Amino acid sequence: MLQLDRASLTKIIVHRIGNKTADEGYKFSEHTIDLAQNADMAPVLLSYFLKPFVNVPLYNFTHVNRLNQNEVYNIAADVFGNPRGFVKSSKELGRLLYECSVHPKVKDGELYVAYFKGCHYENKEVDAIGIFKSENKDTFLKPDFDGSDYRISSEEGTNINKLDKGCIIVNTQHDKGYVVAVIDNISRGNEAQYWKDEFLNLRPANDNYHFTHNYLDTCKNFVTTQLEQEYEVTKTDKIDYLNRTVDYFKGNETFEEDGFLESVFGDKEVIKSFKKFKDVYASEAGLELDTEFDISSQAVKKQNRVFKSVLKLDKNFHVYIHGDKSLIEKGYDAKLGKSYYKIYFDEET
Repeated sequence: MLQLDRASLTKIIVHRIGNKTADEGYKFSEHTIDLAQNADMAPVLLSYFLKPFVNVPLYNFTHVNRLNQNEVYNIAADVFGNPRGFVKSSKELGRLLYECSVHPKVKDGELYVAYFKGCHYENKEVDAIGIFKSENKDTFLKPDFDGSDYRISSEEGTNINKLDKGCIIVNTQHDKGYVVAVIDNISRGNEAQYWKDEFLNLRPANDNYHFTHNYLDTCKNFVTTQLEQEYEVTKTDKIDYLNRTVDYFKGNETFEEDGFLESVFGDKEVIKSFKKFKDVYASEAGLELDTEFDISSQAVKKQNRVFKSVLKLDKNFHVYIHGDKSLIEKGYDAKLGKSYYKIYFDEET
């Protein structure tokens, strides 16, 4: 786990990066900000940069050919190995980001490159590099008292509670592509690829978060897309399988595949079908799946949002099914020419 609550900011420099397609160019600073003369800003910047990185998934740098062809990875290695070259390396990051900023929806903005000490990963103290980009600006009111009355003016600036894009590169696991935490709170659709995929070029780390996330994702896709192609299953059957899946991950600290499959699917033929689907799906999606791992509660919480347990009936009713599917029966009324569900319960709340 990455812990940043005891981190200190030792270096920071700011550049401005535009959209290359719009030919906006870039503006580089020649010196780092003097933190000694701006001591009151250090805690503000630490909160702005690091507060969003709580329980985020971790990644490693990668490259389609060889890891040492990933440019950000190489620049990070230079910074860790030669801190005196920090300014030069920050400019190289700026040029690289500019080359990747070609989508028309990519906005210009400030690029902050920072160096942190006192970070902790797996209970070891490590240094880290932060790369952050601020794209959106907010308008702030500025009241000013002139001795008898207040006057109001406005200023445009960065909201320190809304980090747009950022990554933390931790100085550990160099041979595997470092440990990298990343967020992108702004981009959606195709333009989102330029930060994580094109600029940073990351792959999910082989950790418990991604093992949990990937297995849940595989189960969801099997139940919602494959199961009905091989067996007669109702919507309530699908919801029941999804609920059992989530219940297993919520109720256990460790994952063991055979026990999970028996608990969720039970039937040997369905289990056989799932294993076949899992192998194909993992290969096509490039997922790392393991048969035993510690379950990540953060990944379960995130994936739980996309596990639908809602039975939608025309536009009149939504039935939320959270438990025993035997307490709901489906039938057909020939006189009305309509299907119906019969629900059994003990008390109304």
